[in-house]
Amino acid sequence: MHFILHASISDQITNWYGQIGPWLFYAAVWGLVFAGTGLLVGAFIPFITGDSLVFAAGLVAATSVDVNIWVMAIGVGLAAWLGDQVGYTLGRHFGRPYLDKRKGKWLKAGVARSEKIYNAWGWWAVVVARFVPWARVFVPVIAGVAKMNYYKFFSSNFVGAVAWGTGLTITGYFAATIPAVKSASYGIAGFFVLASAVAGIRAWRENRKITI
Repeated sequence: MHFILHASISDQITNWYGQIGPWLFYAAVWGLVFAGTGLLVGAFIPFITGDSLVFAAGLVAATSVDVNIWVMAIGVGLAAWLGDQVGYTLGRHFGRPYLDKRKGKWLKAGVARSEKIYNAWGWWAVVVARFVPWARVFVPVIAGVAKMNYYKFFSSNFVGAVAWGTGLTITGYFAATIPAVKSASYGIAGFFVLASAVAGIRAWRENRKITI
């Protein structure tokens, strides 16, 4: 069912190109990718601002001489990276001060616990979260609230954004001409979903060991 929905939304996105032209199509794709995490829009429309969007952008690049795949793919990667950076900044400079003013012991304990978890597993959590629709929206903000080391977040965000944004866009491009690539992309998606589940279980087990 997920793949059917993914394909349906991808078809709708490819129709945008004929309606708005190449330059607005670039801007729309990059803007939505950025807004997905930078403005938390992905919490409300995760499919349109996520995998379906960038995959369809690659399909359009493969069938249109006016959309360059490398310009599109690099732009998607940069937009994804910048969106997460903004999410992290909002969490650290606005979310954390707000929570620090709260008096609930359970809230303070939860923040302290999150800090320890991100110090231990935060780098991989940020990378893997890029491939999980809901996680990619909230993990950067939570990393900011937990005051994850900025340079660790910067590097993990860059790796995740490039692997997801640039990689999935290029996959869409080749899927238009090589059907086997489209089938392989589902396998790759399954791998990252499984990896995210393993990472989540591991973090949960470590969370139980942490004492405040």
